[in-house]
Amino acid sequence: MVAPALVVGVTLAYLLILFAVAYFGDKRAEAGRSVIASPWVYALSMAVYCTAWTYFGSVGRAANAGVWFLPIYLGPMLAMILAWLVVRKMIRIAKTYRITSIADFVASRYGKSPLLAGLVTLITVVGIVPYIALQLKAIASGYAVLTLPVGQSMATPADWWADGVLYMALALAGFTIVVGTRHLESSERHEGMVAAIAFESVVKLLAFLLVGAFVTYGMFGGMGDIFSQALAQDNLKYLLAFDQGQPFAYSQWFTLTLLAMLSVVFLPRQFQVMVVENVDERHLRRAVWVFPLYLLLINIFVLPIALGGLLYFGVDTVDPETFVLSLPLAQGHNWLALVAFVGGVSAATGMVVVEAIAVSTMVCNDLVMPLLLRTRRFGERSGGDLTGLLLGIRRTAIVLILLLGYVYFHLAGNTYALVSIGLISFAAVAQFAPAVLGGMYWKGGTRNGALAGLLAGFLWWTYTLMLPSLAKSGWVSADFLEYGPLGIAWLKPEAFLGLVGMDNLSHALFWSLFANISAYVWVSLWQRPAAREASQALLFVDVFQRTSVAHPVFWQGQAKVTDLLHLTGRFLGEAKTERLFADYAQQVGVYDIGQIPADAKLVHFVETQLTGAIGSASARVMVASVVEEEALELDDVMRILEEASELRVALEKLKSLDHLKDDFMSSVTHELRTPLTSIRALTEMMQDDPEMELEQRQQFLGIVVAETERLSRLVNQVLDMAKIEAGHAEWHNSDVDMREIVQQAVNSVAGTCRERGIALQTELPPQLAPLRADADRLVQVVLNLLSNAIKFVPEGSGKIDVRVRDSAAGVTVEVQDNGMGIAPDKHAQVFEKFRQVENAAGSQQGTGLGLPISRQIVEHFGGRMWLASQAGRGACFSFFLPR
Repeated sequence: MVAPALVVGVTLAYLLILFAVAYFGDKRAEAGRSVIASPWVYALSMAVYCTAWTYFGSVGRAANAGVWFLPIYLGPMLAMILAWLVVRKMIRIAKTYRITSIADFVASRYGKSPLLAGLVTLITVVGIVPYIALQLKAIASGYAVLTLPVGQSMATPADWWADGVLYMALALAGFTIVVGTRHLESSERHEGMVAAIAFESVVKLLAFLLVGAFVTYGMFGGMGDIFSQALAQDNLKYLLAFDQGQPFAYSQWFTLTLLAMLSVVFLPRQFQVMVVENVDERHLRRAVWVFPLYLLLINIFVLPIALGGLLYFGVDTVDPETFVLSLPLAQGHNWLALVAFVGGVSAATGMVVVEAIAVSTMVCNDLVMPLLLRTRRFGERSGGDLTGLLLGIRRTAIVLILLLGYVYFHLAGNTYALVSIGLISFAAVAQFAPAVLGGMYWKGGTRNGALAGLLAGFLWWTYTLMLPSLAKSGWVSADFLEYGPLGIAWLKPEAFLGLVGMDNLSHALFWSLFANISAYVWVSLWQRPAAREASQALLFVDVFQRTSVAHPVFWQGQAKVTDLLHLTGRFLGEAKTERLFADYAQQVGVYDIGQIPADAKLVHFVETQLTGAIGSASARVMVASVVEEEALELDDVMRILEEASELRVALEKLKSLDHLKDDFMSSVTHELRTPLTSIRALTEMMQDDPEMELEQRQQFLGIVVAETERLSRLVNQVLDMAKIEAGHAEWHNSDVDMREIVQQAVNSVAGTCRERGIALQTELPPQLAPLRADADRLVQVVLNLLSNAIKFVPEGSGKIDVRVRDSAAGVTVEVQDNGMGIAPDKHAQVFEKFRQVENAAGSQQGTGLGLPISRQIVEHFGGRMWLASQAGRGACFSFFLPR
């Protein structure tokens, strides 16, 4: 036994440590130095999944069913395989639209429906109350084991106000309020809470491992010794077998695994830590293996402790769920039992804090606020700061949630094992899966479909699982379990429509999910989605595409900045609102809040900020009350979507052009620097050596002149391109003979070709009818094509053929070479400004403007230019000029 005062004192001291960690985390966040911006902290916070169920209930489950405690942890491990696809998408959606709860997530996806948000919240409250009761039962049982003789249970007090469990529930409510609702955040991020949860995850793991190591290696000779002793006893060896002497219950194993997979994502506390509190979605990469590793470690001693307790105490003598405490106590290690109890309190406290904060946010945003905002005092254009009211509602909700858990603890807590209570909650939150997953990946899901599915699933869960649990506790007549309501046997809740051969949980999950999915799909297919539902479906399903560069804002109407500023201040406070609007003003390029354009983007910004404080449904209602909104039709949605898509394409093109501009500037700078460096070096050499020989001086001056001409060509080419694009180029049109134009260009490069051993051949008609064009410009075009060919043919064996073909429609000029050729996928690129192709030596020459200029000249005269080439087979540039 341990003195009650010591147990209470140590527990309070631990809670103070948790509060200190939370306070430190909040202060660091305020200073801009987050302590939770770490993938390790994120992964440890996910371990809030391991509650008192894991700490005490898993040992009890293993003592009664052996390896059947495993599916509850195999499910989350399997879920992490898909986390990068599913959870990452949930995180991106929540961050983009400031979603703060699973109710908000569902409501926002289906047109920001207040009715849907309220229904999800009600299901959550009803479904999560048993889980709260589980934590209270675990702490109460642990306290009784520590402070009473072995085997003696704590007496139930005659008066409710004398019940210590009630005050424990109130103490947990107070601790939750202090940790999670000290101030209001529009993002609903609680950095201090997450830091405390990560800390308690380490504490409960170390405490459990310490007890496990003590039992396994202190009381026994290791795992092999425990297993061999258990196998030697007929009443224990079945615990180490999957079938346990009867046909393997595949349906039950599958049900438990599936429930755990869904619960690790859809439990309010898991959604809170995995999605809402996520700092960086990249942290998920580490969490997908750290979290399963954590589950493996915290469960590695479950079976040894369970078997060790049965071997030590015997079967049916001590409650297996208390083995973690009773075994150290039996050995006289009270300190170890106290450490184990602190670990259990840590597991229970972490769950209660996060769950109560998440559910209180849902109750405030999706149940209470929609009702208050309909009243004259709080609704529409009424004034007053409501931040205090929001905090008050959430704090009250936390107290009520803990009290409901206390009531359920007294109604059914003493009848059901910890695991059974937890599975009831798991089955409830599993009803969210069709609406959430369907909404993320199926654009056809509708609000009415989600409503129908959730209602059907919740009603079947209540009828097939919740009511039977109350009946078995003695609070409701159990006759309907045996005979069915009104004596109708095929309506029996645990054998509905005569379905037998399944355990109660599998039976309930089958019917509830069947009804849920069927109603969701059938109603969604039967009814066309409204415009707002369709717009939200696009934003959710295509979240990665819609938010990478620009995403559409599905709103049209008129608004005033002052109205939106006043509305935001009511819920976020005036000081914070001023900062938000000042930051937004900078983002849109204005210097004053009054200059912010009152457009759809501002309305979307305000609604997004309010969503974090009061939920998407209430935010939609409040914004609609201060703006003149025009109803959206499906055609409007498609128009806005098309405009956003065009904007995204334009932005991507601008980014590409900006990149090309940078490349061009780099190329031009290089081209300018090279001749300038040469000119400066040669002139300095001539200046420093007055006695330089005349012949060498003349050679240097010749090089300077050549480099100067090179600079002139480069500058002229850049200016030429600018003038052509701006429409300011001068054109001197006259009747020109293309035969003479081509011959002039060929004569200009003939000498260069001879020096490099390049065979230059022409194929020209005897005469051509004249064209109306600028002769100098056309010479420039042909010279550009010939210069390119010279650069890319091999020296000594190069060959260039120039052909002119005449027709009634116009003249075609072809310049073909035997160079390295150009791959078909690069044909379009060679005509882009600033693009250059590497020559045979692997280097780039020129500025990448010759071909674009040539093409624009040809197109100015109504012609076109193209390329025919294969890699390694030479290239043929051609252009056609009409008559």
